[in-house]
Amino acid sequence: MKARIPITVIASLENWSKPTWAMIGFFLIAVVGFLDFLTGYEISFSLFYLIPISLVVWFAGRRLGITASIVGAMIELMADILSGVRYSQPAFFLWNTAFRFGFYIIVTLLLARLKQALEHERNLSRTDYLTGATSTGFFYNLLQMEIDHFHRYEHPFTLAYVDIDNFKTINDRFGHTTGDMVLRTVVTYARNGLRKTDIVARLGGDEFAIFLPETDQKTARIVISKIQQGFLDKMRERNWPVTFSIGLMTFITAPASTNELVKMVDDLMYTVKNNGKNAISYSVYAG
Repeated sequence: MKARIPITVIASLENWSKPTWAMIGFFLIAVVGFLDFLTGYEISFSLFYLIPISLVVWFAGRRLGITASIVGAMIELMADILSGVRYSQPAFFLWNTAFRFGFYIIVTLLLARLKQALEHERNLSRTDYLTGATSTGFFYNLLQMEIDHFHRYEHPFTLAYVDIDNFKTINDRFGHTTGDMVLRTVVTYARNGLRKTDIVARLGGDEFAIFLPETDQKTARIVISKIQQGFLDKMRERNWPVTFSIGLMTFITAPASTNELVKMVDDLMYTVKNNGKNAISYSVYAG
C-alpha cells in the first residue's frame, strides 16, 4: 500500500496543465532567488534552483524547461549582483552565468530524455504490439477503475467479448501475415466506430474485449450490432472466411472482481460458439 501512494500522487500531478506547472516553477525560481539574495553571496544556491527547473522539465516539457533554465541563471546573476558580489573583472559575471546555465541545460536535457524514455516504456506496456489495442494487463487495471467508479456513481457499463470464428483457417490457408492483418483490421475498425472513451483490448490470440463505460444495454446493443456488421463487411471485402461470436453483458451491479467480470462475459460468448457461431448473446448482470 505504501509503495502505491507516491505513484498515485505523481499520476495526479501529471493531470495539471503545462501552464500551471510553468507558473509554479517560475514562482519557485523567484522564491529561491530571493532566498539567495537574503543569504548573501558566500552561500551557493545553484542546486536549489535545480528543484523548480526540474519540476518544469518533468511536468511541462523540455521547451519550458529550457526557458526555466535561462530564467534561473538570470535570477541567480541578479541575486549575486544585488547581494554585493565583486569580481576583479566584470566578465566573470558572464562566465559564471554561462556556466550555471550550461549546468541547468544539461540537467534539463537529461531529464527530458529520461521522461521520454519512461513514457515510451509505459505506452509499450499498455499497448498490444501487434494490433495497437490495449494490452491485457492495462485493460484489467481499467476495469478495476470502472468497478471503483461504479461503487461511487452507480452508472451502468457494458463489456463485449469478441471471438473471431475460424481464425485458424486464415493462418492455415493464407499464412500468419494475413492473420495479423485480420487482427489489425478488427482493432482499427472497432476504434473508428467507437467513442474515444471506449476501449478495445486484445485478450488472447483472436479474442478481444470492447469496453463501453457508462453505457446501458439498449445503447450497447445498437453499437455492438453495428460493429459486428462492420466486421463482417470488412472480412467479405477481402474474402477472409471468418465470422464473429460476441458475448455482451451490461452491468447494473458491479461484480466482486475483474476476473469474475471477464469470465461471465467470456462464458456468454461461448454460448454463441456452442450454438452455431456468428451471433451476439446479450445479458444483464444485476447481482
